Parts: sequence; C-alpha cells; structure tokens
Amino acid sequence: MDVHSIRRHFAFADFGRIVANNAASTQPPRELLALYRSLADRYENVHRGQSDASREMTALFEDAYDTIADFIGAPDRTGIALYRNTTEAINSVMYALLTEFRDGDNVVTTMMEHNSNHVPWYALCREVLPRLGRSVQHRLARFDPRTGELDLDHLAALIDSRTKLVCCTAASNFLGTRNPIGTIRGLCDASGYPQPTGERRSRLLVDAAQLVPGAYVDVRALDVDYLAFSFHKMLAPFGVGALYARPHLLAAGLPFLYGGDMIAEGRVFPDRVEYNALPWKYAAGSPNILGTIVSAQALRLLLDLALTPGRPMYFGTGRAIERPAVRAAMNRVADWNRSLTGRALAGLEAVDGITIYGPRDAARRTSLVAFNLAGRDPIGVAEALNRAGVEARAGCHCATLAHHALGLVPPASCRVSFYLYNTPDEVDRIVAAVAAVAAGRAASVPADAPAPGAAGNAPTARRARSAAEA
Repeated sequence: MDVHSIRRHFAFADFGRIVANNAASTQPPRELLALYRSLADRYENVHRGQSDASREMTALFEDAYDTIADFIGAPDRTGIALYRNTTEAINSVMYALLTEFRDGDNVVTTMMEHNSNHVPWYALCREVLPRLGRSVQHRLARFDPRTGELDLDHLAALIDSRTKLVCCTAASNFLGTRNPIGTIRGLCDASGYPQPTGERRSRLLVDAAQLVPGAYVDVRALDVDYLAFSFHKMLAPFGVGALYARPHLLAAGLPFLYGGDMIAEGRVFPDRVEYNALPWKYAAGSPNILGTIVSAQALRLLLDLALTPGRPMYFGTGRAIERPAVRAAMNRVADWNRSLTGRALAGLEAVDGITIYGPRDAARRTSLVAFNLAGRDPIGVAEALNRAGVEARAGCHCATLAHHALGLVPPASCRVSFYLYNTPDEVDRIVAAVAAVAAGRAASVPADAPAPGAAGNAPTARRARSAAEA
C-alpha cells in the first residue's frame, strides 16, 4: 500500500489529524466531494423525465447499482436494494418477513450484535408480532468473554427446525471478532425449516457493515440470503446503505416502503397495484440520487487507491469492475489494516492497567481495538486522547449487549479503529498517547500537529478571509 500517495487524496491529512474512529465513519476523498459538486450542474430526477439531464442522471444512477453489485459479487443489480444505512436495510428485511412468521417460530441472533441487528428482532418478537397474535421466540447466542469468539456450540444448540432466520454480524464493531460465516451458513442449512419458497433451511442475514469496507466479499461464495452494509464506512458521505438479497427473495417478498418508483408505470387500479421490476420494486419515492452515484464511485475510487493511487483506472469511468481486481485491491486493504491492528495490539498490550477486548490475533479481527484503562472512565480517556490529537471514540459503540455480557459498568469502552490511509507512525503515536493517559500524564500533542481545534477552524478561517476579500 502506497499510503503516502493515498493520503494526498484526503483533506484531513493537511491538518495533522490522527483519524482513529474509522469504524464509525471514514473520511471522504477530495475527488468524491468534487464529484458531488459537479453533479449539481446537471442534476435532475431519475425515471421521471424526457430531458437530456434526466436521461443522463438516470444512466448514472442505474450504473451505480451495477457497480455495487459487481463490487460484492452479486449476479446483477436485481439483488440490490438501497436504503439510508445498514440499519434501515436490516429493518427492511424485518418488515419483508413480518407476515411469514408462524406461531412457534424463532429468530436467532448473537450477544455481539450491533444494536441495529438486535433491536429490530427484539421488537419483532416482543412487541410487533404479539400485537398480531403470534408467538415467536428471540434467541441469543453467547460469545466467549475471554477470547471474544462466538460460541458456535451454543449457536448450533439454538438453531432448530423452527428457526426461520439467523442474524449475525460478520465482524463485531466492539470485539473486532470476525465470525465464520461459512460455518454459520452450514448450521442454517441443517435446520430443515420449511420456507415459503420451498427451501428447507434457515435464512441467513449478515450485518457486514464492518466487513465490506476492509475485506474481499463475494456474496455468492458466502451463500448468504441477505447482506447489509453502509458506504459511509468506506469513503462515501452519509446517507446510503445497501442490502443484497437473493433476487428470488426480493421478487417474492413484500417491499419495505410503498409508492413512487416502486410501482410499475401506469399500473395502479382501484382493485390492484402492480409493482416495478427489480431492483426498482425496492426504490420507493424519489431516491437519494447524488448519494447513490457518489457511493458507487467511492467503490471505484477505493479500488484505485489500493491498486494505483497515482492514476485512476475505475473512478469516473464506465469500465466494468473485474472480480480479480476487486480481490487484489481489497486483499491489499485487508493486509494493511491487519498490519496496523497488529502493531496497535502489540503496543497497547504493554500499557499498564489496560484491558483489551476481543481476539489477540490481528488475523482474527477487523481493524479496531477496544479497551479500558483501570480506574479511568472511558469517556474521559477519549477526551484525553483528543487533547493529544487522537480522534478515538468511547461509549458502547451500539454494541450494548456485549458490554453488558462482559459486566462493564458503565457499559462502555474506548476504541481506536484504522483504515487504508492510517500510517504505522500514527499507530505509534496513538499507543504513546494511551500509555501517557494510563500513567496519569498529560498526553502531549505532537510538535508537528496543529493545536486541538485548529484543523476544524482552518476551513472556517479561510472562508472568512475569502468573504472579506470579496
């Protein structure tokens, strides 16, 4: 990875920021911000006009679906539905399956889930279905509190012939654990649950919000039924999340939202409504057009940054994304993230009074490390790190169940997380800052970094100068 060339594509590097909250959201490259602005010059709605602008925007919008499908190895765009984020994508599955559940069914999730892949299923089983007169269990699989690994024996014991759906994170955003999706798929296949489509197995939904940004993903090889992720964790701005689903499930399922573009043109009658073809059946109303286009271009730019950061091969072109290129690029990203994570683990383990959560092997985890310091409030630790120029995060990271399972009071930890633009030097500075906080010393700001807040104020100052000059 040519990290120094990569960093030239990002504004944050100009301000001495040490960005270490990438598991929450990554930084946007300059090219994507410029693209967003340039699209406004010819903006129009899609699927709703005969103007050249509308036709051009529609083509870019539809091409975005193709790029997303190619990136994750989906057969084509018919298996892609776009929402605001991973959370909404998971909720869409819950609503699509709502009427399929029968008395005595169950849903299995795990104690390491993000709240977005726990609370919808809790609400379904404890609040929504009971009001419809149906009784469906919600079962939770344990994880090993020492290693952070999912207890596969317990998971297997919970899956039975009445398990309609298993929902599992591919990589924990707190423990960092990467779960064996192939093994979990095998457990689902063995359940024998009779689905309406004639299949006799439990369906598998994977929360891949922490996996897709830093690993090579092929949904057909994983053999998942549903897979959800967000683009704001992989260079794009906020506002777009994706759901991959087997096309036959989308064809047979009920939409999450109704109206607008999900209706076949002119096919609304008093006694019937006909829905649009896939994937537009799951694109109700006017979509996030610019966000969708920019998110797909973020995938193309990610490939370029990993493979050829000095020249574009995919970004801004109509070139088809080849699977070998995706594999090569994302393996590079994974290797770089793994090296940063391993370096962080090795350094942090030497800090007095630290407790690190999750697997100790960087190869078994995603690119984050959550920890606590003895006698220190994690929020206060993150604030002290911020004063040292390190942008970490403290809290439950929306992984509340796992924090409770570890007996943490309050249910919180401090977390640092890395991406392809972080450097080994930044990792060393993070470790040094954590060690200083643990020792009760004021963690110092590196001599070559601006004072805290200076980076955030610089653009404002420039705008003020520009206004004054004008």
